[in-house]
Amino acid sequence: MAPTANWSYPTAIRFGAGRIVELADACRSVGIERPLLVTDRGLASLPITADTLGRLDAAGLGRAVFADVDPNPTDHNLTAGIAAFKAGNHDGVVAFGGGSGLDLGKLVAFMAGQTRPVWDFEDIGDWWTRADAGAIAPIVAVPTTAGTGSEVGRAGVLTNSDTHVKKVIFHPKMLPSVVICDPVLTVGMPRAITVGTGMDAFAHCLEAFCAPSYHPMSQGIALEGMRLVKDNLPRVVADPGDLEGRAHLMSAAAMGAVAFQKGLGAIHSLSHPVGALYNTHHGMTNAVVMPPVLRFNRAAIEEWIEAAAAYLGITGGFDGFYDFVLGFRAELGVPDKLAALGVTPDRIDEMAAMAIVDPTAGGNPVELTLDAAKSLYADCI
Repeated sequence: MAPTANWSYPTAIRFGAGRIVELADACRSVGIERPLLVTDRGLASLPITADTLGRLDAAGLGRAVFADVDPNPTDHNLTAGIAAFKAGNHDGVVAFGGGSGLDLGKLVAFMAGQTRPVWDFEDIGDWWTRADAGAIAPIVAVPTTAGTGSEVGRAGVLTNSDTHVKKVIFHPKMLPSVVICDPVLTVGMPRAITVGTGMDAFAHCLEAFCAPSYHPMSQGIALEGMRLVKDNLPRVVADPGDLEGRAHLMSAAAMGAVAFQKGLGAIHSLSHPVGALYNTHHGMTNAVVMPPVLRFNRAAIEEWIEAAAAYLGITGGFDGFYDFVLGFRAELGVPDKLAALGVTPDRIDEMAAMAIVDPTAGGNPVELTLDAAKSLYADCI
């Protein structure tokens, strides 16, 4: 039978060093005159944020900012952000930062005009059609890391503060109308964040490449995204001011998020509960759980990984690729086990129960059963 699929690709992207100067023009191009800049607490006091707010203010767009955003954003953060949006009579959002700021900014723009609770729009079936699409505020996204790719995504990840479960909230109009990718904004990232976000982009590309659904465009994008991370993450770690390398990593991050329309898998379904319960860095957690998941999926993905290895210039097929991942992590200082991130074995049963119902679990090439999830966590910890 001929394959059938639904495909969707990203938005207008202004890419290149120094393009942050175009932020006010980008806002006005989508009708934003009173933007609320949403970012995380860590970025709020940094010079790049002050400079960005100054640019908006100088253009007559004000300098309103909301930064009450946790590393793994919660519904409490969202409630506070919506209140700030309404109190300031804002007409759009500048989502500024890494995954947390980008996701929360998109969710504020989405939810500020809705009357139903956010959980009614979880990425399940056609739940997104419950939203009032006309009440969604426009979004301009400005990533300051190179990892999540949320700037080109139609969803945001939100942690339920009562259950500590991460949910994916989806609507097509959560896709930012304009994205400004300026690698200069990533230069000041701490080494650990550069590594963690880069490994997040690699994980997105790897899992998308191995996902069993039919999406050859995403397959090709994922493959080139892996190459860009492989070739450029070590050079940027060695020389944080390497703008060419940082630009390639920003491309890889966006490519990973476009590619995972094809699917994600057990790397993410194991990582999400860890992040929700222990507040670990998502990309670094992905990097730690990556080798056990590769072994678990080997029978289903070996042929694909052999092809990827050949493209990436890695000899030895699956085993060569696996050894590359181990060496790449070690070179970058990624911990070998989750224990180094504070994860303890007493919560394996709880995390495994969360992992198998995570929305990414269904995209894994091998069924992630409860027993398999427990075994993988034991291996990872």
